[in-house]
Amino acid sequence: MQNLVLFANSFLSYLLLMAIIVVIAAVGIVIGITMRKNKNRKEKALAEAEAVVSETAE
Repeated sequence: MQNLVLFANSFLSYLLLMAIIVVIAAVGIVIGITMRKNKNRKEKALAEAEAVVSETAE
């Protein structure tokens, strides 16, 4: 019986560690996607501003 308790304790410990790793990875993915969307938005705005400037210069 003691071996079963030790096994369950070890298993739950690794399960908790796995859950923490998954949460950290998910947070990293969400932050990465958000940062990329912001960068794309800024690049698009810059390109549109350059297009307006080049149209008015002609």
